[in-house]
Amino acid sequence: MASHKPIRRALVSVYEKNRLLELGKCLHEAGVEILSTGSTAKTLHDAGIAVTEVSSYTGFPEIMGGRVKTLHPRIHSGILADQNNPEHLAAISDLNIEPFDLVVINLYPFASTIASGADFAECIEQIDIGGPSMLRGAAKNHGSVAVVCNESQYDHAIASIKAGGFTDEERKLLALDVFRTTAEYDLTIASWLGSTISFDMESLDWLGLIWKRENSLRYGENPHQRAAIYRGGPPGIVNAVQSHGKEMSFNNYTDADAAWRAALDHLEPCVAIIKHANPCGIAIGVDVAAAYEKAHACDPVSAFGGVVAANRKVSLAMAEQLSHIFTEVIIAPEYEPAALEILMKKPSIRILTCNLSHISPLEIRPVSGGVLVQETDLINAPGDNPKNWKQVTGSPLSHEDMQDLEFAWRSVRAVKSNAILLAKDGASVGIGMGQVNRVDSAKLAVDRAGDRVAGSVAASDAFFPFADGLEILTAAGVKAIVQPGGSVRDEEVIAAATKAGIAMFFTETRHFSHA
Repeated sequence: MASHKPIRRALVSVYEKNRLLELGKCLHEAGVEILSTGSTAKTLHDAGIAVTEVSSYTGFPEIMGGRVKTLHPRIHSGILADQNNPEHLAAISDLNIEPFDLVVINLYPFASTIASGADFAECIEQIDIGGPSMLRGAAKNHGSVAVVCNESQYDHAIASIKAGGFTDEERKLLALDVFRTTAEYDLTIASWLGSTISFDMESLDWLGLIWKRENSLRYGENPHQRAAIYRGGPPGIVNAVQSHGKEMSFNNYTDADAAWRAALDHLEPCVAIIKHANPCGIAIGVDVAAAYEKAHACDPVSAFGGVVAANRKVSLAMAEQLSHIFTEVIIAPEYEPAALEILMKKPSIRILTCNLSHISPLEIRPVSGGVLVQETDLINAPGDNPKNWKQVTGSPLSHEDMQDLEFAWRSVRAVKSNAILLAKDGASVGIGMGQVNRVDSAKLAVDRAGDRVAGSVAASDAFFPFADGLEILTAAGVKAIVQPGGSVRDEEVIAAATKAGIAMFFTETRHFSHA
């Protein structure tokens, strides 16, 4: 049976005081001597709980607005003394210092302060110095000291105090939580301070992130793979709130992330339908109902069991259409109450609300032995603006055709390479993706478009290395193409476009999506 080390003396200094009196009362009833600081001591004293102020014990007053109050040898010696080491005990005894058996500290709320938009000086003041020092000291000395760093641990701490103290295993687990907590705290500070200094990818020589386990998933990409989802870094799809439906799966999350990003690439009301991380339909419209109808029409077969994202509030009209189609997930910034009522009649559909329109400026991709980091591919480069495109063949296009060409260009970013996207009237009508050559992608896009290919426009995420892919599109009836250009055979491709009598534009920007 595990033995409990008794608690005779405790140091308590907490920022969050919601459950302070509950813990203080438990310590008092157990006959534990309590030392505390400033407002923590006052809260305990006003409740009739016996407490000794740290400044009285150290003989040194709190100064500089509380910046210095626990940074004193009498405090840190009592925390760090190994109570199984006679030399340590003799050293503190000679100096009339008593050891602590329990340290209870939670840190200044730095993360919530920076999240609130507080100014630089206020954020700096919320960097805790004494707290992490005492927590780390107690965690290092967990053989002698139990350390509690979060209110969520109070129930367990109270139970242990009433049981006569903490076991060796309990103290070790508490110490582990301290080192995780202080690591995250320091990393948050370093990341925030770094964000206030201008860096580019060339000078970004340090990257740190902490991910916290959100929950386990049923399995990963395949049933034999264990999986979990962790929250961390900039806000994203993990912050979406699920209000209905079955538990999200690993593949649901990856598809929802792809769908949300695809919808956010557009300024107009947009709906993106994703299957296996690739679009099977993207469209814009006067509203999301019109956009959904056009997106679904692109590839109704593949849309079955897909993930749908809208960049506007989901309307009743959109929900009524979607209710007839088996859909795994829908994600949007908000929903009309009547739309939710209809969608919730489908027991399996996962309904997510995500109000975040911010996309992380960095993408991190694990590889064996490390990670690849790149700036996120956003539709914000000079070459994404049609005003900067270079028309290399054909006559000027109508306003409507240029709008379709811009839509196709904004949409092709979401397609895995090699990517060809055909568009007409603000909607994708054929998509070729994930092929090992651009010819096959062109064939796939044309095949999926069927009769709709005639009079459509096309976007290619990267240049045409040969004229053959372009020739497949023009032979099928595509009337305009936008592509990055930059191939050593651009002249050959330009000649083929000229022969076909179509308009072709170079963006000098590429949106290749390799993985």
